[in-house]
Amino acid sequence: MYRILFLLIGIPVFIQAQTFSLPEINHWKQQSKNVTIIRDNWGIPHVYGNTDADAVFGLLYAQCEDDFKRVEMNYIEKLGRKAELFGEAELYNDLYVRLIIDSTEAIADYNKAPQWLKKLLNAYADGINYYLYKHPSVKPLLLTRFQPWYPLLWTDGSIGAISTGDITAQDVKNFYNGVSTQLAVTKNPFEENTTGSNGFAIAPSKTESGNAILYINPHVTFYFRPEVHVISKEGLNAYGAVTWGQFFVYQGFNPYCGWMHTSSNVDVSDMYAEKITKTANGFIYQYNNKWLPVKEKTIELRYKTEKGIKTKTVVAYSTQHGPIMAKRNNQIISVKSNNRDMKGLMQSWLRTKAKGFDEYKKVMDLKANTSNNTVFADNKGNIAYWHGNFVPVRDKTLNWSKVMDGTTSSTDWKGLHNVDEIVHVYNPSTGWIQNCNSTPYTVSGSASPKKENYPVYMAPDGENFRGINAVRVLSKENKFTIDKTIAAGYDTYLTAFEVLIPALIKRYDETAQLQTSLHAELKEPINKLRNWDYRVSESSVATALAIEWAQLLGPSIRKIYIEDGETDQVHATQHFADSASASQMLNPLLLVVQNFKQKYGKWDIAWGDINRYQRVSNDLQQKYDDSKESFPVAFVSSAWGMLPSYNSSYFSGTTKRYGISGNSFICAVEFGKKIKAKSLLAGGNSGDPSSPHFNDQLLMYTKGQFKDVLFYKEDVLKHVEKTYHPGE
Repeated sequence: MYRILFLLIGIPVFIQAQTFSLPEINHWKQQSKNVTIIRDNWGIPHVYGNTDADAVFGLLYAQCEDDFKRVEMNYIEKLGRKAELFGEAELYNDLYVRLIIDSTEAIADYNKAPQWLKKLLNAYADGINYYLYKHPSVKPLLLTRFQPWYPLLWTDGSIGAISTGDITAQDVKNFYNGVSTQLAVTKNPFEENTTGSNGFAIAPSKTESGNAILYINPHVTFYFRPEVHVISKEGLNAYGAVTWGQFFVYQGFNPYCGWMHTSSNVDVSDMYAEKITKTANGFIYQYNNKWLPVKEKTIELRYKTEKGIKTKTVVAYSTQHGPIMAKRNNQIISVKSNNRDMKGLMQSWLRTKAKGFDEYKKVMDLKANTSNNTVFADNKGNIAYWHGNFVPVRDKTLNWSKVMDGTTSSTDWKGLHNVDEIVHVYNPSTGWIQNCNSTPYTVSGSASPKKENYPVYMAPDGENFRGINAVRVLSKENKFTIDKTIAAGYDTYLTAFEVLIPALIKRYDETAQLQTSLHAELKEPINKLRNWDYRVSESSVATALAIEWAQLLGPSIRKIYIEDGETDQVHATQHFADSASASQMLNPLLLVVQNFKQKYGKWDIAWGDINRYQRVSNDLQQKYDDSKESFPVAFVSSAWGMLPSYNSSYFSGTTKRYGISGNSFICAVEFGKKIKAKSLLAGGNSGDPSSPHFNDQLLMYTKGQFKDVLFYKEDVLKHVEKTYHPGE
């Protein structure tokens, strides 16, 4: 066996706090005069700049005002520096990131960036650094000076999205540390939780006004995105949500069109088995009957210990396919991906200024969005959907979900598919589009793309219960308004229980003649579920029973998915329901009933009594506390088919469940002669517990009650809370 060396792509480390020079401070002060920030009565920043760069400068300053901690943490993660904060347990998470994201390439891209992009990147860094200069009491955890190349650390602006096939940080540790131990992961509390997202587009033929409507509903970790509005005299006028630290509106709209992204399962990265051997001059790998040198780099990983910062020297390999990241089944595996690309950042900005379908499609032609599906609508009545965007051309006869043979060019990517070649739909005859992280082959009902027309790697996504529900609610309404669109997006029906509850009741009835203590104890709970309409409410006992029971079934359903190769959530769940024994169905319910009795003194506990919303601070270690104020929430996880998502959990020391992710920024927008829109944000726009906007949307959030969007300046000026220049 050959010796494995260790390599890592280097990242500059800034250890000492840096002072800002007088010339740059004067430059920031001068630029701030070109920017006006108007905070409305919800604390939402409406940032007006003379130029696009001015608007970016003001936007980043405003974001830091609202939650600098989250801005900083997102970049610490993508710089691969979490171990400096959380210790040795994060070393191989940092290594995982830095194997695929090379800061030296980001710096090179910054240096060669077109002038318009470089201005925006400079303004991004200047806005944050000016905030730090003006707020000396704010102590960054690591990043005392932000660099203009930081936004070039990922491809398409989706900070939480990294694609490496199915290679994990654990694989990286097993390979580079030479051990197979469980990796202790300190989760970034601010990282995006990809619990799914929903996007709807409704054509004029299906709306009361004759205008297109877009519904924007990302499902992420709470407080992961604030609501913003950025305007310049150079044609920028975008409203929506940004991930903390982004300088463009990620999901939102302008006067002409709107865009909603859902997480995509399009195959955008592939694993290759490399044939490697050692020579006197180093390691070489086989490719097309030739032997090529394995590339190596060496850097230092820093990590926190009780005695201070220590350093681990690491060297890693890469081939023409990409970094070597794992060893499985005696195969050395490299990964080909596109997790950092300047064109992705350009695309993310340019789409915010698109003036309708034709211009948006031209932006899509950059083909650099690796992590998203897109749901689109415009003021001309167009609606559209693209399943992914960056899609490599591959040999259709191969199974690209498997590890590819790295020794031959037959497994190479053959360029990228054109946008019109990927799975898409434009202005479907059904008049609506939906995507809920589900198959694109039901995206528009009978007008959906046909599976047989596309290679498997373009859409490996299966169906899920949200997708089934979305098709139902969009099919039955012909006169959509903004309010009806919101109501559709908040449909509370739990499609999964159409499969699970009848199977449960069937097993109970089939074995009832046994007259066991189990059957006696479950009689009333079963009757409660027997009469349930599969809709949630705060007062629903059936909801509490069903959710807690179904969560116990999750591992069994996932086991079927993994071992039997079911293609999607719906098939896996149906398979389980058809094949599960009575004990597999009934024993988990008995556990729930007994647990409720122990915790609450009764089995018939209302869902809202245990499912709560508590606004916690944005400190790194968030804690939930039963003794503190919380509010009942009817909503549940979207895993069970409910369109709005509310993922809650028990925590150490709590007897109640508290929400941690799900619906975040939600918006319905109608594109007429004038924009009409309503929005809602989890909790509030500010991360400061002392701010009135920390929880001013809290009760609205628990009820799904939206506020009017203030898009036009005359409306903003009627609801002014504060007007100022950055630094004032």
